[in-house]
Amino acid sequence: MAAVVASDPRPLVLHVVHCFDTGGLENGVVNLINHMPGDAYRHAVLALTAVTDFRHRVRRNDVEFIALHKPPGHTVWQYPRLYELLRRLRPQIVHSRNLAALEVQPVAWACGVPVRIHGEHGLDLSDTDGSKVMYQRIRRLYAPAVHHYTALSRDLRSYLIDKVHVPRERITQICNGVDGSRFHPARNGPTPIAGCPFDPTQHWIVGCVGRMQTIKNPMLLAQAFVQAMALAPGLRSRLRLVMVGEGPLRAQVQGELQAHGLDHLVWLPGDRDDVPDVLRGLHAFALPSLSEGISNAILESMASGLPVLATDVGGNADLVLADQTGHLVPSGDVHGMALRLAQLAGGAQRAMDMGRAGRARMEARFSLGAMVAGYQAVYDQQCRRACAVPTLAQP
Repeated sequence: MAAVVASDPRPLVLHVVHCFDTGGLENGVVNLINHMPGDAYRHAVLALTAVTDFRHRVRRNDVEFIALHKPPGHTVWQYPRLYELLRRLRPQIVHSRNLAALEVQPVAWACGVPVRIHGEHGLDLSDTDGSKVMYQRIRRLYAPAVHHYTALSRDLRSYLIDKVHVPRERITQICNGVDGSRFHPARNGPTPIAGCPFDPTQHWIVGCVGRMQTIKNPMLLAQAFVQAMALAPGLRSRLRLVMVGEGPLRAQVQGELQAHGLDHLVWLPGDRDDVPDVLRGLHAFALPSLSEGISNAILESMASGLPVLATDVGGNADLVLADQTGHLVPSGDVHGMALRLAQLAGGAQRAMDMGRAGRARMEARFSLGAMVAGYQAVYDQQCRRACAVPTLAQP
C-alpha cells in the first residue's frame, strides 16, 4: 500500500466506495486510475468497509488504499475518523460513488475539500425503479455538500434531475469505457475456454459473467435456458450455457437446472480472472439483471464481438441497440428471454452480424479513452472553479 505524499504537487483525487471488491463500479475506478495520465492527478481509494485483493488490478504504485471497516449502519459514527483522514490526505477532490458513499460528503465539506463530486452508478436493490421516496430525500439532504454529479446513464441523469432535483448544469453524463485492446473478438471464431467442457466448434455457447446475487438475477437466465430448450428441443444437442461468477444464488441456480435435468448442459465455474478469454469462447452474452447503470459486462461483451441479450433496465438501452447489436427484454420476462435466446441460437449468422455491429458501436461510442477524458474534463473544470478556494491547511 502506497502512502500519499503531501509534498507531491499533483492534485489528489480520493475515490470513495462502499467496498473495493470485484464489481462494475469498482472496475470503472480501476480503469480510470490506470489510464488517466500520471502527471494529471494522484489517486487514493477509500472503502467504507473493506479493500480486497481486487486492489491489485490497479497498476500504479503510488495509490493508497484505505479501509474503514465500518459496521452496518450510518457512517456518522465514523465521522471523527473520516475528518482526521481527510485532514491527513488533504485531497483536492473527493469523488464518492453511489448512495452508501454519499455520506462522506458532509465531512469533506467540513474539512474544506475544494471539489466534491458524487457519481451515480446504479440504483439500490431495494429501489430498482428509483421510486423510493426515502432514498430521494437522503440524496436531497446531502446535495448542498456536493459541487457536481456524474451519472453513468440517461436513466440515472433523469433520476437526479426529476427525483433529486439536481440542476441540469450540475450533472455530467459519462458512460463507462472498455479497453478494446484487452477485450476483442477471437480472430477465427470462439476459442475453447480453459476448463470448460463445451467445444465452441461443436456447441453454440451463451454466457454471462457476474455476481450470483439478487440484483443480477441469475435465476432468470437459468429459467430462460430451461424454457428455450422446451421451445426448441432441437437446440438440446448444441445450445450450452456458461455462468461465471460466485455468490449466494449459485446453489439455487444449480438446483433449478438439476430439477429439469439440464445441469450437464450448463457450466458454473465460479469466479474467473480470465474474463477476456472467457468472452472469446462464447457466441453470445446474456445479462438478466434487475438493475444496471452502464454495464461493464455488456461493454466488454460488445468489445469481444458478441451479440447481447439483456433486460431493459437502467442504462442497458444506452448500450444495446435492439435488433441491431442484440435484444432487450423486460425485466423478469422469462419467456421473452427464452424466445430471444432460441432465436439467437437458431440464427448463427445473424448473431455474428449483431456481434460485429456491437464491436463497431463500442469503438465509436464507448472507448476507454473517451471515459477517461470525460472524467478528467470534469476534474479540470471543477478545479478551475475552485481555484480561488484555499486547499486544506496542515492539521
